[in-house]
Amino acid sequence: MNLTLKIWRQKSAKDKGKLVEYKVTEISEHMSFLEMLDVLNEQLVNKGEEPVAFDHDCREGICGMCSLYINGEAHGPDRQITTCQLHMRMFKDGDTIYIEPFRSKAFPVIKDLVVDRMAFERIQQAGGFISVNTSGNTQDANAIPISKHNADMSMDAAACIGCGACVASCKNSSAMLFVSAKVSQFALLPQGQVEAADRVLNMVKQMDDEGFGNCTNTGACEVECPKGISLDNIARMNREYLKASI
Repeated sequence: MNLTLKIWRQKSAKDKGKLVEYKVTEISEHMSFLEMLDVLNEQLVNKGEEPVAFDHDCREGICGMCSLYINGEAHGPDRQITTCQLHMRMFKDGDTIYIEPFRSKAFPVIKDLVVDRMAFERIQQAGGFISVNTSGNTQDANAIPISKHNADMSMDAAACIGCGACVASCKNSSAMLFVSAKVSQFALLPQGQVEAADRVLNMVKQMDDEGFGNCTNTGACEVECPKGISLDNIARMNREYLKASI
């Protein structure tokens, strides 16, 4: 395939970025989207030009680093996949593809397609953990009965990889789906009950302090989430927050 790429280029956080057009040729439909960008960067390096900066690590849909906004959609036109799992067969020969970083006040652009998502890390540090007594007198976790329904829902929430697609796809740049997933994975288990009130209050406060917007239940976050995190988690977090506030 021969493609036209319009890519956001921005030298630094303080620089004013712009879309720059590139042409790539002989792209196989079997390539992943990131492999296509690798081909572009190789061409740019060979011409003595600066390659396009973009995040990636595992390239297996696990780490969440490869977050790109492609043709107006977080992670591109496919569903329940990350950008590294997006393949070029989703596009046609001659297509023009717009590639931008995730847009949010809380996700400032570092360079080109790379954004700073440390806001998510700070939210998790505010309460996305349990304090475990390792004195030697702890109860075996396998001895604590948990219903399969709750265990399954907790595991579904824990599947969130923190990529930020929910924020990028929300018209308000809300992080409610991410925060609710991190709250839910503990709220559904007995191990998470001890610090449940502090957890939800602290994480919601940190979310607000980071500058994320409010949720207005449009559902775009669930649609674009590569792991299919359910909106039910937001409802659960709201209940947990109300209970903790009272």
